[in-house]
Amino acid sequence: MGLRPNLLTRRAAGVASTTFALLLSTAAVGVVPAASAYSAAPGNASCAEPADVHADVHSDARVRGGSKAAQKRHDPNALTAKQVQDREADFAAALRNSALRSKSSIRTGSTEGKTVALAPISIPVVVHVIQRDSTRAGGNIPDSMINSQISVLNQAYSGATGGAATGFTFQLQSIKRTTNAAWYPIVQGSSAERQMKTTLRTGGKNTLNMYLGELSDDLLGWATFPKRTLDVMDGVVVLGESLPNGAATNYNLGDTGTHEVGHWLNLYHTFQGGCSGSGDGVSDTPAEREPAFECPTGRDTCTASGKDPITNFMDYTYDSCMYQFTAGQASRMVNAWTAYRASA
Repeated sequence: MGLRPNLLTRRAAGVASTTFALLLSTAAVGVVPAASAYSAAPGNASCAEPADVHADVHSDARVRGGSKAAQKRHDPNALTAKQVQDREADFAAALRNSALRSKSSIRTGSTEGKTVALAPISIPVVVHVIQRDSTRAGGNIPDSMINSQISVLNQAYSGATGGAATGFTFQLQSIKRTTNAAWYPIVQGSSAERQMKTTLRTGGKNTLNMYLGELSDDLLGWATFPKRTLDVMDGVVVLGESLPNGAATNYNLGDTGTHEVGHWLNLYHTFQGGCSGSGDGVSDTPAEREPAFECPTGRDTCTASGKDPITNFMDYTYDSCMYQFTAGQASRMVNAWTAYRASA
C-alpha cells in the first residue's frame, strides 16, 4: 500500500526523506536491524511491568521482529480481559470523580463519551536523550530529529494526516541529555529504568516525559497508561533511531512516538480483545483478530463489519502505513485526559 497524498505531505513538510537512514548501515549507528512492529502490554494483574519488578506500573511496548515466534518471545505479557476490565472500571470511576460529567455524556457501560467540543489541549513535552557517549552510535541523536518528532505528533494528533482531530497539541519544553552507560541501552522493567526515571522525570501528570535511546530486546518503545496518582515511571520510552530520519528501517517516520503517546493517553491496541468482547473500547475501530504487520491491504480477520484498521496509529503496521486516529479514539483520549491528566 502506498502513502496517502496527505501523508506524503506530512512526511515532506515536517520530516526529511528516509534516504539518510537507508544509506547508513545499522551497524554504523549502533542499531539492531528493524523488521517488525509492536508488542502488547505487560500482563500482570495491574497492567504493569513484569510482576517480579515493579507491579504498580502500567505499560505497553512495541517490538521489532514480525514473525509469530518473535511476537511470542517478546510478548509474554499481553493485556488480559481481566486487566482491561479492571482498567475500564477505574477509568469509569475516575470520570465520575471529574468535572467531565457536566461537559459530556458518557455512554452506558463504556468510557467512550461524546464530548461537546474538542477544546485545544496543550501538552508540555520534556525529552530526555539517554546516551552511552557523545557519538550518534552511542545515542546522541541531533536536536533536528527531536524537533521533527514533535512536528509528527502535532500533525498526527491534529488530523492533518487524514484522521480525526483529537484536540491535542505538543509543545517542546526542553531537551535534556544524560550520558550514563549504566542506563544504556534502556532495559524495560529494570531497576536501571526506574533509577533513570526517578532521577530525570520532570513535571506533573500533564507533562509528557519522552526518553530516547537504544532499547533492549528489539523494542521500539513502550509507554505507561494514565493513573490517578502520579507515578515516577510515567512517560514514554522510544528508540532514538525510530524518530524521523532515524535508521530503524520501516519505523523511522516518527510513528512509534505517535503510537506510544496514544497509550499514554489511554488508548489500547486496535486488536485488543480480538474479534469478541469490547475490543479496544472504541466503537469506530473495526474488530481485528490479531496485530497487522507491514501493510496488508484489504486485511479482514473478523466477521464483524469493517476491514482491519491497518492504517490506525494503534495497530502494528509500518510507519508508512499509519495515518489516523478515529473520532472515537479522540473522544476516549479527551475523556482520559480530563479524568487522569488535566491537573498538573
